[in-house]
Amino acid sequence: MSDLLARITIDPERMHGRPCIRGLRVTVADILGLLSAKQSREQILQDYPYLESDDIDAALAFAARQADHPIIAAE
Repeated sequence: MSDLLARITIDPERMHGRPCIRGLRVTVADILGLLSAKQSREQILQDYPYLESDDIDAALAFAARQADHPIIAAE
């Protein structure tokens, strides 16, 4: 999974520091939003020809890792 996560870049100067795919102006949230809107992997890759299939896997791996962090409830 570390190879996939290496595709995720965080740069304060790009997209306000949001996690992006390989330094592109495509965020992890963009990919997740497309998937949640039921866009197929094939459709995403067709609409964004500069993305690779592993980029989608990287976005999912990053989201899974983030979701595994405990959430501290406000008191």
